[in-house]
Amino acid sequence: MPDGTDARFRHFIHDFLAFSARVDQCRAGFGKQLGISGIAYTTLISIAHLAGEDGVGVSRVAEHLHLSGAFVTIEVSKLVAAGLVKKRTNDSDRRRVLLTMTPKGRRMLDDLVSIQAPINDALFDCLSADDFARLSSIMERLVGCGDRAVAMLAFMTAAPEPRARAAAPEAPKRRKAARGR
Repeated sequence: MPDGTDARFRHFIHDFLAFSARVDQCRAGFGKQLGISGIAYTTLISIAHLAGEDGVGVSRVAEHLHLSGAFVTIEVSKLVAAGLVKKRTNDSDRRRVLLTMTPKGRRMLDDLVSIQAPINDALFDCLSADDFARLSSIMERLVGCGDRAVAMLAFMTAAPEPRARAAAPEAPKRRKAARGR
């Protein structure tokens, strides 16, 4: 710690949490404009950016978002039900699906740009292009650090395994008092 205390660290964490909350509010607002949740919006826009001509698999979207495949599958099902995403079987691996945008989903994202672009610009307008490039690179590295920290937390706070009964010292046996004495 630069001054021998964790004051700067605490200040950074609280600013980081405050900014993260603002980003989440914007994401929720974008979703609300589309009639979906914030995480559904993030899933939708990720599909739009990753799908290309052929589509994108659930596992690639999950990897991109740093979420589990099961969670992304649930969100994708909601987007399919809303008519925003189309799901089709992957011809090269019939166990997998490929996701693409429907015309309705594409139209909704296109209409959102008039709100999305100025909001995204406002989120980062205090940064130069170089600052943003550095922050983006740092954030990518921080995700990996965060994954390791979460794993460490789980390990360090896990309940200890119960010891085998054979290893535990036996309690002294009590003799029953003889009856009739």
